Amino acid sequence: MSVKLLDVVALLEDEAKHGLLRGQVGTVVEAVAPSVFEVEFSDNDGRTYATVAVPAEKLLVLRHEVIEAA
Repeated sequence: MSVKLLDVVALLEDEAKHGLLRGQVGTVVEAVAPSVFEVEFSDNDGRTYATVAVPAEKLLVLRHEVIEAA
């Protein structure tokens, strides 16, 4: 499945340069290039602690609804 605006995603790899670890969850807020997305990472109080451009291959889109496997 492709990544799109406002998807909730998890990092598949550490982004050590930005202090982010594999598995951290963020929201896609912008497409900055083909297959590169700006992801905003926020704490439980909604405060943004990082905004990072991440290639789609380093993101896992999280699903909260039932979707049949292809």
